[in-house]
Amino acid sequence: MNARMSESAVHCQLTLRQPMRRDGAALHELVASCPPLDLNSRYAYLLFCHHNAGSSVIAESGGALVGAITAYVPPAQPDTLFVWQVAVAPHMQGQGLGAHMLDHLGHQWLARRQLRWLETTISPGNGPSQKLFTGFARRHGVGCTTATLFSASDFGESGHEEECLYKIGPWDRAV
Repeated sequence: MNARMSESAVHCQLTLRQPMRRDGAALHELVASCPPLDLNSRYAYLLFCHHNAGSSVIAESGGALVGAITAYVPPAQPDTLFVWQVAVAPHMQGQGLGAHMLDHLGHQWLARRQLRWLETTISPGNGPSQKLFTGFARRHGVGCTTATLFSASDFGESGHEEECLYKIGPWDRAV
């Protein structure tokens, strides 16, 4: 089976929906299985599912959580959707699920809510995320600029890499 056929088959078996409070623990476990994502507390994921469900997406297959994008509109930037984390279960990686979920959010948020920008941060060592977001910009014919948002020293002595801000847009037409 070629890659395009397998991507299509995977997407047919998926359900995309908003997260619910009951997804918090499973979201924590999913992120734990997806290095190099920063793992936060179970409480943080419960709060995220409770407070930011409308701007996020969960992917299920066979009743199991296999992907998620957590996102929100920053209070000081009401025209921007900020993507916090993109997690895809290891057995689903490389099949286009991240792009599928990101396109879903683009349609749900950028076009319908008339937002102008999508932002995220990515560390220099996370090539798959860089490819995901630059590919999103390219597919939708919008620009993508990058700049350091947080330096490594902002994270203290943790050894965390810097985080570069990817600013994608502006959206002057439907996604």
